[in-house]
Amino acid sequence: MKKLPDAEFEVMSAVWRLTPPVTSAMLMREIGRAKGWKAPALITLINRLIGRGFLRTEKPGRERAYYPLIERDAYLRFESESFLKRYHGGSLTSLMASLTGADAPLDGQAEALIRWVKEREGGNGL
Repeated sequence: MKKLPDAEFEVMSAVWRLTPPVTSAMLMREIGRAKGWKAPALITLINRLIGRGFLRTEKPGRERAYYPLIERDAYLRFESESFLKRYHGGSLTSLMASLTGADAPLDGQAEALIRWVKEREGGNGL
């Protein structure tokens, strides 16, 4: 899997929000107009996503239908792991330190994070 450019990620985010099959008209209503995109620009982005293996297409009638091949959670996990490795050497401690700052208050977030980690470890603690 490869990182998506911002515009392609916008299209995939809209596809993930909508219920497949998704059409280009649905995508224009969802994001195209808000971004100021014309239909040809949106179709170009959709075709790139098909080429990258993120979408598949069918033409059951007059209009093409698009279906996600990559699930949102799988892509977000890929992006998060890539970010963690690239910028923090795979260290969650480094990531948390950069997010919170040395003396920044966590407003209860530390307890929530500890609970989350314990749940992932089967309640065995840190």
